[in-house]
Amino acid sequence: MKKDQYLIEKNGNNYEVVIGLEVHAQVLSNSKLFSNSATKFGSEPNTQVSLVDAAFPGMLPVINEFCIRQAVKTGIGLNAKINKKSIFDRKNYFYADLPQGYQISQYKDPIVGEGSIVLDLPSGPKTIGIERLHLEQDAGKSIHDIDPSSTLVDLNRSGVALMEIVSKPDLRSPEEVNLYIKKLRSIMRYLGTCDGNMQEGSLRADVNVSVRKLGSDKFGTRCEIKNVNSIKFMQMAIEYEANRQAELLEEGGIIDQETRLFDTKKNQTRSMRSKEDAHDYRYFPDPDLLPLEFDDQFIEDIKSEIPELPDQKKDRFIEKFKLSPYEATILVSDLETSKYFEKVIKNSDVKLSANWITGELFALLNEKNIEIDQSPISPENLSKLINLISDGTISGKIAKTLFVEMSKGDKDPKKIVEEKGLKQQSDPKELEKIIDKVILDNPDNVQKYKSGKDKLFGFFVGQVMKASSGKANPKMVNDILKKKL
Repeated sequence: MKKDQYLIEKNGNNYEVVIGLEVHAQVLSNSKLFSNSATKFGSEPNTQVSLVDAAFPGMLPVINEFCIRQAVKTGIGLNAKINKKSIFDRKNYFYADLPQGYQISQYKDPIVGEGSIVLDLPSGPKTIGIERLHLEQDAGKSIHDIDPSSTLVDLNRSGVALMEIVSKPDLRSPEEVNLYIKKLRSIMRYLGTCDGNMQEGSLRADVNVSVRKLGSDKFGTRCEIKNVNSIKFMQMAIEYEANRQAELLEEGGIIDQETRLFDTKKNQTRSMRSKEDAHDYRYFPDPDLLPLEFDDQFIEDIKSEIPELPDQKKDRFIEKFKLSPYEATILVSDLETSKYFEKVIKNSDVKLSANWITGELFALLNEKNIEIDQSPISPENLSKLINLISDGTISGKIAKTLFVEMSKGDKDPKKIVEEKGLKQQSDPKELEKIIDKVILDNPDNVQKYKSGKDKLFGFFVGQVMKASSGKANPKMVNDILKKKL
């Protein structure tokens, strides 16, 4: 078995899990794909609905060029082929929140073709293939829990531009899915094409899961788990579904190709409907929309707008700042984190900055459940704290106390040091006085240390630090103690 291989074991048989994702990413745009209605999240129901979105007779869709540019930009970020000609199709099905009775999507001729994403696994990099990226409009939202006898419909999302990013069946574990979604979201955030906010529904996925006996080169029958809106739930759904399928096969059963839902309370998938094939949707080119065509210059113009992406930034951080691949990966995984880091290191030690950001700062953000752009400690003040450590003004222990104080309201660490008298004691004569007293007060331990019990050195350091209220310069304490003992 490979180091990071994920297998389901049943009755001595090992089953490999095969996963493909259809990620629905909302295009970051102020207006919808085929109308000028707003896309703002959290607005009052049915306040962002034009006659086009509500499918009034005679209303014609008009393509939003900005959404097209965002899709092309995402395709470039995914190292994918950009198709200069693509076609919008009608995907026919009925839901109460789909007023047209069809969804305008893309089928055989998507705007973006094959691409790839590289994942950083413990065993090394792994390339996950992208099958395609196509544009489509979102449906509205059916609400079942307000009125006990009726389903209510909110059409605010109707017509919102979505990029459906379809992976190849290259994923093999819940952990790989976790890394894939995070990497995909990171790339789109760097590009500014999707905010990746799963709580607001900006990023969700249909998860296709199948299993096969280890060593088989044939894919099993897949089941699609519909509309999963968190990475944690994706991982839980995959684990349950893979085990369900493996157990069924062990019992001599057959996997039905179907669409399933994940019940987050029961932690299990359940059947929703038999899986439709393309012909069930009666795809045909939308008669109201001409084929979408653009030239090489259009693509080149967008390429010129592409910023430094996570993999490029990671390579730069490793080469320029001598960070480890692990440190660089963490610091570039989120755009705002990388910006924060680069602000801190403008005037501070790189290694110390990386340690404090990935250590104390990340712990603080997790505790408060906030993002780094909401950090109560500004990069400028964290930089000042790191400099106080570097120049010996404060010890590492005092720095942690200072950090807690700073987190209460982005206070300048220099002012806190002055106000609370936290400056590190680095006067050799003063330190000698403290050390002499500690040695005098502990003659038995001095004798034991001299007779070979070297571990007692830590005891003396601790006593000196205690006597100085943690303000003694640790390096100087070590040097002086060694000479005195």
